[in-house]
Amino acid sequence: MEKNRRGIQSIEIGGRLLTALVEAGMPMSLGDLAKKAGMPSAKAHPYLVSFGSFGLIEQNPLTGRYELGPFALQLGLISLQLLDPVRIAIPMVTQLSADIDQTIGLSVLGNQGPTIIYISESSYPIHVNMRTGTVMSIQSTATGRVFAAFLPPKQVERMIEQENRNGVAAGFGAQGMKAAALNTLLADVRKRGMARVQGEPIPGINAICAPVFEHSGAIKLGITAIGPAGNFDAGWQGEIARRLLACAQDVSRRLGSD
Repeated sequence: MEKNRRGIQSIEIGGRLLTALVEAGMPMSLGDLAKKAGMPSAKAHPYLVSFGSFGLIEQNPLTGRYELGPFALQLGLISLQLLDPVRIAIPMVTQLSADIDQTIGLSVLGNQGPTIIYISESSYPIHVNMRTGTVMSIQSTATGRVFAAFLPPKQVERMIEQENRNGVAAGFGAQGMKAAALNTLLADVRKRGMARVQGEPIPGINAICAPVFEHSGAIKLGITAIGPAGNFDAGWQGEIARRLLACAQDVSRRLGSD
């Protein structure tokens, strides 16, 4: 039995590099990455080259720093989509998108922040760079503010520090809001049970996001409707907001939340 369970040592050694990158949550130099993984740089480098050949790791040509590559992202997204909350939400989100003819994004909390893992497109295009894998700013997007409003404060503080330090992907970057202004916004999110942005961070684009909770009361998902201002009623009592909130509450009930 013990013989059958024997692993491959080189894979386990390489796995320490991947683990170090995931735990750091940011690009790392060869020296820092090797040190965190507990090995010399000369030993780490061949592993990184091999990982890079099939997209697990990539190296920034300007800074020389290493980060997780596109194949690692695909693996993570597939894993997330297999979670029960996501499987429950996807058909309901898809139906909502068809009913209100708006683009709907489903997001979870990833290593870098709230991350889009599924998108149901409307019948008309929206010219924003939002796709699966897009990380949404905690401070300047409706999706991010929903997570910030319902996550533990200390966790949110760390995410904001990281966001201000590194920025986030796809143009949904942090704007470095003052703490008092952000706290006021988040208090309103908790009061309304939704977050809304109008013309920010992208001019002419509106978005509303509602949270999904599990049985423990913890936030599990964000459901975000997004569209051009001319075709998107962002009113709190408008059809989009009402239908979006009802959908999020329905998913929450199916996850055992009161």
